[in-house]
Amino acid sequence: MAIEPGQGGEPARYALCAGDQRLDLNAHLGQPLRLTWSGAIACTHCGRATRKSFAQGYCYPCFKRLAQCDTCIVKPETCHFFAGTCREPQWAERHCFQPHVVYLANSSGLKVGITRGTQVPTRWLDQGAIQALPILEVATRQQSGFVEILFKEEVADRTNWRAMLKGEVAPLDLVAERDRLLARLDGGLAALRERFGGEAIRVLDAAPVTLDYPVLEFPRKIVSHNFDKKPVVEGTLMGLKGQYLILDSGVINLRKFTGYEVTLEVA
Repeated sequence: MAIEPGQGGEPARYALCAGDQRLDLNAHLGQPLRLTWSGAIACTHCGRATRKSFAQGYCYPCFKRLAQCDTCIVKPETCHFFAGTCREPQWAERHCFQPHVVYLANSSGLKVGITRGTQVPTRWLDQGAIQALPILEVATRQQSGFVEILFKEEVADRTNWRAMLKGEVAPLDLVAERDRLLARLDGGLAALRERFGGEAIRVLDAAPVTLDYPVLEFPRKIVSHNFDKKPVVEGTLMGLKGQYLILDSGVINLRKFTGYEVTLEVA
């Protein structure tokens, strides 16, 4: 599911993508839809059939072989490139050795996160954040992991997805939070600069970003759909937030089912 930021105060634009085809989901708000899983799953990397999807879309051999499925993607500070054990050194050079942004976001409350500079603001939209603020730029993904560990001493790094989907999120003063955290963590950041070089970790002077989503009505109670338990999901589309479809019958995280062969029927 592709998401683009809205223009001129409009909510984010959602599209369901299959090959070269794109379905404008915003245009179907308030309308019934049905998603039916055929029972087939294909690896998004090699295309082979698999009975189970690993790491949101991979077959088991790819899951064990690809660098993008290694644990260091989730925990960048455990990068083992310089130990000579990276699964795909050329892939790592393209994806991990480029500038990364450390940011604050408000998706279900204040959180810290990291992403490649090229993934702003996509990463925030994927998380359902209503506000975001880049605070630091670092030279590599590994360094972003060390910075994130430092910030996790003061602020969460996870989203409460249920609160995010209920719309129970109050606006925050992210600039004030940034200044507070930078002051408290100044010693730790200085130590990281001494280790990696003064220019490796740079404070950004960015403005907060406000994000809006196409939601007609937030659910009062969260019921989660799962293709593995029930292959047919249907209901009236009430909203889109993060990677979730919000239906009057429940919610479904489409990213979780990447690689599943699904037929979509709309009114």
